[in-house]
Amino acid sequence: MTDPVILRSPGGFDTFRIKPGDTNRMALFIDPTKDKVPFLGFVEVFDKGGATPPNIHHDAYEVFYVLEGEGIATCGGKTVPIKKGDFLSVAPGNEHIVTNTGEGRLYCITFMLPNEGFAELVRSGQSEPLDALDIRTLTV
Repeated sequence: MTDPVILRSPGGFDTFRIKPGDTNRMALFIDPTKDKVPFLGFVEVFDKGGATPPNIHHDAYEVFYVLEGEGIATCGGKTVPIKKGDFLSVAPGNEHIVTNTGEGRLYCITFMLPNEGFAELVRSGQSEPLDALDIRTLTV
C-alpha cells in the first residue's frame, strides 16, 4: 500500500552511479520499490563534462527540470541548450542524451512515468551518497 505522504530530504536520498565510470548519479526521492508507486523521481547530478549514455525508454516518458547548471539535450536528431529553469520532456521510444556543458555540476529533477524497470537498474549500480556540494545545492 502506498503511503499517503512521502517526505525525504536530500541527506536521505539513496544515490547511485549505474556503472563504474558513469559521469552522472541518480539520487532517488520517489522509488517505486520502496514507495509502491508506478513512477520514479530522482535528482540527476552530472559531473562537469558529464553525460548520460545514449538511452531509450520504450514505454516511459522522462521529464527533466533543470535545477542548476547548463547543458545540451539531444533527442530525435535535435539538440537543444538547457539551463536553470528549463523543462524538458522526452517521449517514449526516443534515444536521448543529456550533457553537462557548464563550468560546474548540472542538477536535474527527473521523473520517469511509468518506472519501466529503471529504478531497479539504478539500484543495481554503485551506491554513492550525495556530497556536501550536492546537499548545499539541493537545500538552498
